[in-house]
Formats: sequence, C-alpha cells, structure tokens
Amino acid sequence: MPLSKKNCPCQINPSLETISTPLAYEDCCQPYHNNIDKAEGVQAESAERLMRTRYSAFVLVKADYIVKTTVPAQQAFLDINAIESWAKETDWAGLEIVEHTPKLGKRHAQVEFKAYYNTEDGLQAHHELSSFVKVTDKTASENKERWYFLDPTVSMSVSQKQPCICGSGEKFKRCCGVYLAN
Repeated sequence: MPLSKKNCPCQINPSLETISTPLAYEDCCQPYHNNIDKAEGVQAESAERLMRTRYSAFVLVKADYIVKTTVPAQQAFLDINAIESWAKETDWAGLEIVEHTPKLGKRHAQVEFKAYYNTEDGLQAHHELSSFVKVTDKTASENKERWYFLDPTVSMSVSQKQPCICGSGEKFKRCCGVYLAN
C-alpha cells in the first residue's frame, strides 16, 4: 500500500483501545511535509498540529522538516545527520498528546506528549513538555505567522538582555528565554 494511503503516524496512540476513523497520511501530515519550503504552503495552525507533523516527520525520517520547523535562530545548530540517524534507528510505536496549552503569553504554547517506541524490553515512552513560539514573517507581503519548536537542547550564546531569538523585538529573558531556561 502506498504511504499516502496508510494511516498517518501522528494519530496512532498505543494507549487507546480503538481509533475511530484515523486520517490517511495524504490527508493529515503529508501536505505540511510537502510544502515546508513554500511561502504559501500549508502551515500548522497550532502548536499541537506542529507537534503532530514533527512526530510524523521523525517516523518517516524527514529530518529536513524537523530542522525547518525549529525556530530559525536554532536551525544552524542542529545536526541533521544525527536527527536522521536517530529517526531511522528508533522503532516508533505511536504518539499521545497528554495536554496542549495553546496560549502562554502573546506568542507561546506548550504541548506535553508521549512518543512511544519499541525496545528489546518492550514499549517505552519519551515523555516531554515542548515549547513553541509563533513567529511573524515581517518580510512577507502580508504578516504571516508560523509556529516553530523551541529546542531546549540547542546550546546558544544568548544573554538574557539580548533581543529574543524569535525576532519578537522583546528581550530574550521576557520572551523565549522563559521556555529555554537551563
């Protein structure tokens, strides 16, 4: 069966007994994955939607998508080969969204999730609370907004008083610094 006709990976949740009519990949995450480089392309309308498309990108080994949906200031610090290798080596088993907090302040959101994977010892879960920021593209003809993942594992030299990495114009400590604090 072609991938586009299969159920989208983001809807598979091993803790649910039944899934009521899951969407096919072509009707769910594929439009996001295929249009990441297009300014007019499909963009995630919420942090939860972006989280789901990123999970599917890990399952389907679309490392380029993972990089491009991370806040632009962090993208150069990501190791695309390591992301691809980890995605390939992991036997993904499903995604569970535990909680989505869609509005934290002016432009931030959080998604708590469990990404399940199989190991020799059985089913395991990577449990995480991820932060996201909505960035306005001021270079576009109309101010378009796009959600990005804030990667807490990226080591950057940013002082608390510098402008924020998301381009909001606010100081880092009052914007994304709240969510990237070590």
